[in-house]
Amino acid sequence: MEITAAVLRQSGDQPRPYADHQPLELATLTLDDPKPGELLVRIDAAGLCHSDLSVINGDRPRPMPMAIGHEAAATVLATGTADDPAFAPGDRVVLVFLPACGDCVECRSGRGYLCPVGAAANGAGQLMAGGSRLSCCGELVHHHLGVSAFATHAVVDRRSAVKIDSDIPSETAALFGCAVLTGVGAVMNTAAARPGESLLVYGLGGVGLASVLGAVAAGCVPVTAIDPFPEKRALALELGAARAVSPEEAASLDKADIVIETVGKAAVLAEAYGMAKRGGRVVTVGLPNPAEQLNIPALSLVADGKTLMGSYMGSSIPSRDIPRYLALWRAGRLPVERLMSSLGPMSEINALMDKLADGRAIRQIVVP
Repeated sequence: MEITAAVLRQSGDQPRPYADHQPLELATLTLDDPKPGELLVRIDAAGLCHSDLSVINGDRPRPMPMAIGHEAAATVLATGTADDPAFAPGDRVVLVFLPACGDCVECRSGRGYLCPVGAAANGAGQLMAGGSRLSCCGELVHHHLGVSAFATHAVVDRRSAVKIDSDIPSETAALFGCAVLTGVGAVMNTAAARPGESLLVYGLGGVGLASVLGAVAAGCVPVTAIDPFPEKRALALELGAARAVSPEEAASLDKADIVIETVGKAAVLAEAYGMAKRGGRVVTVGLPNPAEQLNIPALSLVADGKTLMGSYMGSSIPSRDIPRYLALWRAGRLPVERLMSSLGPMSEINALMDKLADGRAIRQIVVP
């Protein structure tokens, strides 16, 4: 079938503003039928994330050309497996950016977020069954993180989809595929936050503010946030943070039991590490440029008993955690819809990327 998708043909050194230079081309692509174990879905809403921007600016090298986008809510139109026991046409789903094979050592030990099979497919711009289902005039187009969400339709591995109830608004559901999984998961899964522990968040984009929500829901006290933009700090306070300050004011803060770093800069991670108490945990979810190096006092890991943890996808098992987080949302404890800063058409994708790069947007949602 023919679809419309946002295609990136060259990564890195893209001139700004993107609205003028149009690195993302809305192209007509051919989408092949789903293979066994795959789903054909209609994209209902997709969120813009810094991981998308990192492909455009070259911080996350990927094979080109690529149809990008990885956070979305969708509706199943067809299954590649006859009589699929888990999915049927009409099902609503959240798409997630790392399919887990279920058979490797990591998956069998409950760490599917580290699945090397899914990671290899994502790195190659392919689906789990191999190859791409996308092409343009006979030229192969790669998948972004198994999803390629900035499109009217997609074919995804069934392990990239989690079924949800039909009454959840698409623009809200989309946020659970990345921002909520990563931010809330960093607090609840990776850091294993306990009630009464203090928590500090660096960076208040979609993931950072989701971390604030997760910390409040987990009973952390106090929750403190750091960001250069006053409007983001104001929202963090509305969402339950006790204090929100600019980076210049961070030195006045008390050290915390848990520090979450979402900025994706080695220098910020080093600062975040310094803000953890003795015995504290530092969780980083940001994606810095591969060339950046972290410089921290090596002795402090032992002398201060600190723990530095990386958190990919919030150490989440999507089939377990998305239903949990949706239950908290229904109970009013994770008002993730507050993270949506705009809702607009896919035709504005390049201008929306400019807003994301400027640092003021939280979660912009596009509707194909």
